[in-house]
Amino acid sequence: MELKRELSLRDVSLFAISCIVGTRWIAAAAHAGPGSVTLWLLGAVFFLVPLAVAVATLSAKYPGSGGLYLWTRGDYGPRHAFLAFWVYWMGIAFWFPSAALFYMSAGFYTLGPRYEWLASNRIYVLAAALVAIWIALGTNMVGVHIGKWTENVGAAATWLLCGAFVALAVVAWRRGGPATPLHILPHWNWETVSFWSTIAYAMSGIELAGFMSGEIRDPLRTLPRAGWIASAFAAVFYAASTVALLVLLRPERISELNGLAEAGETGGRLVGIAWVSPLIALLVLLSAVGQIGGLGTGVSRLPFAAGVDRLLPDAFGRIHPRWGTPYISILSLGAVATVLLVAIQAGDTLRAAYDELVSLMVIVGFLPFAYIFGGAWKAGKRFSALAGGGITALAIACAIVPTASITNVWLFEGKLALGTAAVIGSAMVVYRRHAKGR
Repeated sequence: MELKRELSLRDVSLFAISCIVGTRWIAAAAHAGPGSVTLWLLGAVFFLVPLAVAVATLSAKYPGSGGLYLWTRGDYGPRHAFLAFWVYWMGIAFWFPSAALFYMSAGFYTLGPRYEWLASNRIYVLAAALVAIWIALGTNMVGVHIGKWTENVGAAATWLLCGAFVALAVVAWRRGGPATPLHILPHWNWETVSFWSTIAYAMSGIELAGFMSGEIRDPLRTLPRAGWIASAFAAVFYAASTVALLVLLRPERISELNGLAEAGETGGRLVGIAWVSPLIALLVLLSAVGQIGGLGTGVSRLPFAAGVDRLLPDAFGRIHPRWGTPYISILSLGAVATVLLVAIQAGDTLRAAYDELVSLMVIVGFLPFAYIFGGAWKAGKRFSALAGGGITALAIACAIVPTASITNVWLFEGKLALGTAAVIGSAMVVYRRHAKGR
């Protein structure tokens, strides 16, 4: 039984937008200052566009569901293919709890002063995060023809969110000018340098559309067109939304965790409309569910491809007879994300745990991009390979630098080292075990 080709150009474009655009990065960028606007534009030129070119090229060279696994297997062999898939898959597993922590905390904060305490309550935030993860994965597990609407709605919500912030910023500018002088040259700052890595990470995600190649109608034409559409939207969204937040508030008044809610409240008071802040919260949550569903759906195709190659238990290569999805792969991702969400809390504050998750997510998540850009080099896409590979190396280096909220540097660095080693080591152990039985 094969996966069905359910995705049109519109679906793939919106799917890619959902996977690329993370609304939580807006607040982090605004907190880092107006120099982030320049970093967004540089990230689009030197990482997002090269990545889109690489993905379209490799998808045409190695068509079918499995994306990164198929590309790496074709260029470097099964051992490297398994390592690339496993590390990337684990990087997304780290992404799930960090994203869910952010979105649930922001949602509680936006409910108003009576409920702000929920945003810092570990139990309530964890419970809400788990519910969000499993709802997003569940809607995509019952079929792409149903699950794609989760991503479509999430992508539409990001358009509306950007429009809402820009509209509020225009009103604020006309009434009193911007709250922040918009000097957009980046400044070196050890307290914010770790954010540079998240700029690049926030521009990734288009590769997940390539993972779905076996379910896209006419992928050779659809993927490149969808890549350009999604890349253009992501660059405009990040730059425009960051400027909008800085027009409404000064960087020091924008929290990385709750900055969207703070900007929404400020904008609501400015225009005298009480429901602006809840509307912002709703759009953020819809965008979050779309992104969680999109990443979960895309990355589930990696263990599916490895299961077909018998490098994982046969169950991973099965397709649900009714839903037509690799349901075991989706369920396993949810299980690992749940364990990580609980385990990462040990020995630290909720905020520090969030920062650790983000850094570990970036480090682990970027390692497989070396294979993607290496494949682009082999395919003759030299600018994509050099630009994307250089940004990948820089992002990993920046992610190692602790943020200002980290009070125990040794614990922070230790978790990063152990987490990265555990991911790579576990990949080798699993590969050797199953490769012997092929």
